[in-house]
Amino acid sequence: MQQRENKLTTSNPAGCQYQSLYSSYSKPPTMQNTKPHAALLASPGMGHLIPVLELGKRLVTYHGFHVTLFVVATDASTTQSLLKEPYPDINIITLPLVDISGLIDPAATVVTKLAVMMRETLPSLRSAILALKSPPTALIVDLFGTEAFAVAEEFNMLKYVFDTSNAWFFAITIYFPTIDRNLEDKHVIQKQPLRIPGCKSVRFEDTLGAYLDRNDQMYIEYKRIGIEMPMADGILMNTWEDLEPTTLGALRDFQMLGRVAKAPVYPIGPLARPVGPSVPRNQVLNWLDNQPNESVIYVSFGSGGTLSTEQMAELAWGLELSKQRFVWVVRPPIDNDAAGAFFNLDDGSEGIPSFLPEGFLARTREVGLVVPLWAPQVEILAHPSVGGFLSHCGWNSTLESITNGVPMIAWPLYAEQKMNATILTEELGVAVQPKTLASERVVVRAEIEMMVRKIMEDEEGFGIRKRVNELKHSGEKALSSKGGSSYNSLSQIAKQCELSLHFQKAKAQGA
Repeated sequence: MQQRENKLTTSNPAGCQYQSLYSSYSKPPTMQNTKPHAALLASPGMGHLIPVLELGKRLVTYHGFHVTLFVVATDASTTQSLLKEPYPDINIITLPLVDISGLIDPAATVVTKLAVMMRETLPSLRSAILALKSPPTALIVDLFGTEAFAVAEEFNMLKYVFDTSNAWFFAITIYFPTIDRNLEDKHVIQKQPLRIPGCKSVRFEDTLGAYLDRNDQMYIEYKRIGIEMPMADGILMNTWEDLEPTTLGALRDFQMLGRVAKAPVYPIGPLARPVGPSVPRNQVLNWLDNQPNESVIYVSFGSGGTLSTEQMAELAWGLELSKQRFVWVVRPPIDNDAAGAFFNLDDGSEGIPSFLPEGFLARTREVGLVVPLWAPQVEILAHPSVGGFLSHCGWNSTLESITNGVPMIAWPLYAEQKMNATILTEELGVAVQPKTLASERVVVRAEIEMMVRKIMEDEEGFGIRKRVNELKHSGEKALSSKGGSSYNSLSQIAKQCELSLHFQKAKAQGA
């Protein structure tokens, strides 16, 4: 008998919207305490929400959990578009939006906005947990949710932090708050590399912008996060053993970073959104169907990235001069703010933008497709016609590219993306990047043309393609339920939650 999906939407006094999505043949909510119950908290941004949702799906599918996903969203329509599919045994609760305009400077960075937003959401989170019929066994938060550890402790829940990025980023995040003022000045003022015990050093040009100004609230928030993350009962990471063996080893070695990490680390990746079982066809996928295998380069800067007007023009010329097929997701340029679209995913624009070079669309209509604002990225990267990805190097996009075997042109814009680009080009050899960071200068059309040709048709590009396919298979092996390293890591978390659940039951029966 085919299962039928029920959707129930209610509200509680805290103003939270409950969207329970579970099979009509699942056990009723009052019986969910027969299995471990994990509460997941995702901060705003698709780069946070997607891996947290994928974690929830794996906990349910492979480890027998019931999951409650708390979503803190700034754009309800964008969130619901991702969450519209029914996920059996996952209860999705949208926490109410909070007004932080009176708490931050109007020019505050994305990091500051996210940190303050998550802090102001804590009362709603606490009320929502209290309203659950089945108390969670564990609370799993992402980078910006560590202040919710206090809520987990109040309700005797295990507490975990899920680093949705890589282990190297986690290493600098927890290590930077421990260094003295002199060492910090050498890195930030004298621009010397920051040596992290047992790990690759972080060059000044790759370092997080949060560390550059002690007077910025972003600096304070990031250091706080770095101090709070090791307070978890365990640290989950969206990476895998064979991708970052050296850094993971350092985080486990008390003589190196283990003394700072304190909590055990569990690489559970690569967690990336898969292609859905029934993806509706659209203009982009139909166009790709008519192109030769591995002949198209996909260009996108994520859900929050933007380019300047000058850089957008140079990119257009570079793509045209390369004479390669392309799909380019375009949004309006914003000068001097690479993260300008993070909290504004849709500016209401319709049709093809007018800020591309005159005649560009007409000259490239036979080989290129320009898509305004959004495109189905996973489905595009999985398409056999796509042979390259010009990416902002958000870790979510990076994993989507690797898991589909697509080599990259690294074009980092903000946050930890410069570190990600360094991993991709210098450690893994699956990407090329401009000689000078795009965040430092305008990358000219000739260099863009050269990079696109290198990835798509040069001998070097074939070697990169081979390496990324090796990583693809390595990631698949890590996730395998037949002894995969990431599967085994998440199994350890599951066992801890099961033990905690049994202890809670025994304690309740004894009372």
